[in-house]
Amino acid sequence: MKVICDGLDLSDAVLKVSKAIAVKTTNPVLEGIKLVAEEDSLTLFATDLEISIEKKIRAEVLEEGSCVVPGKFFCEYVKKLTNEKIELTLNDNKNLAIKYVDSEGFIQCFNEDEFPNINSLSSAEYFGITQKGLKNVINRAIFSVATDDSRPILKGCLFEVGQDVLKAVTSDGYRLSLAREVLNFSNIETSCIVPDKSLREISKLLDDSDTIINVYVQKNFLMVDLNDTKVITRLLEGEFLKYNQILSSSAKDTSVIVNKEQLLDSLERASLLTRIGQNNLVKFSISEDGLLVTSNSEIGNIKEKINISLEGKDIVISFNAKYFLDALRVVENEFIKINFSTQSNPCTITPVDGEKEDYVYLILPIRTIN
Repeated sequence: MKVICDGLDLSDAVLKVSKAIAVKTTNPVLEGIKLVAEEDSLTLFATDLEISIEKKIRAEVLEEGSCVVPGKFFCEYVKKLTNEKIELTLNDNKNLAIKYVDSEGFIQCFNEDEFPNINSLSSAEYFGITQKGLKNVINRAIFSVATDDSRPILKGCLFEVGQDVLKAVTSDGYRLSLAREVLNFSNIETSCIVPDKSLREISKLLDDSDTIINVYVQKNFLMVDLNDTKVITRLLEGEFLKYNQILSSSAKDTSVIVNKEQLLDSLERASLLTRIGQNNLVKFSISEDGLLVTSNSEIGNIKEKINISLEGKDIVISFNAKYFLDALRVVENEFIKINFSTQSNPCTITPVDGEKEDYVYLILPIRTIN
């Protein structure tokens, strides 16, 4: 193998695929990055067997070939060479020579035969969505994914793919998030559960453009094709929450329309006190006079009143401040609707226009002794 490429392109590619390098593995080759030089490109691969990332860059290929280099070291090395033209040459001893300007370094490569094959899903069924749309639907749902191992299936995000809409659903048992995004096209109707880690890495690779990308689903795998970058993730197996039953059972005895930024600012100030305490609790007192947000700790208390439009009866209810803040930070609407039932039943946050529910957030209250 002998190839010449731009240092900045190589560094960017190595940084992207390095997110899939295995950590704390008993198989050292999974800590490597595979380089494949063919035709007019250099393709980099990395995988931890759960997520695989592939990145292709343009290169002058003088001799086709491949090798597997130690990932972490190679990443640190090439990011110091972004202003140089780099020549990569694999010798007969399986050492990779890295030449730049008048300097040269050598890296001992892994046994390439031990590196796992990364199968492409390009022949699978797929749907099309803009980069911005996929990024938005991920970010509007992923914050409420479970982080503990008590229910492993909740450490993933449910994707429900229809002919025209993608739904993303997550829950940690205390809250539930549902986000919707319109698809550009789809030849598949299916559901799958994507691991939290994989979705977070996919989100980082997406931009805010209207460029349409394809997402492929096949058996236990999902692939996001960003043209020169491909991400393949293994899917979680199991049955997700029956979220439709949960959402349909939430009553709406009290509905409040409130300015989202005003509520967000008030809760951020209130949470300054709750972080000092042990319960992270804020109390909502809702009446025709407004929404009174109250927080207390051993160093003081905060009370703030916000103007609202109220429909229904008065209610006093308490929540974990973080759960509300996480939801409000991803909402872009100027006004939101919050629906309540009783002190012990969950509330839901939706857009004011009920016919266009791009999101629904359900949050369980904290029971308190009056």
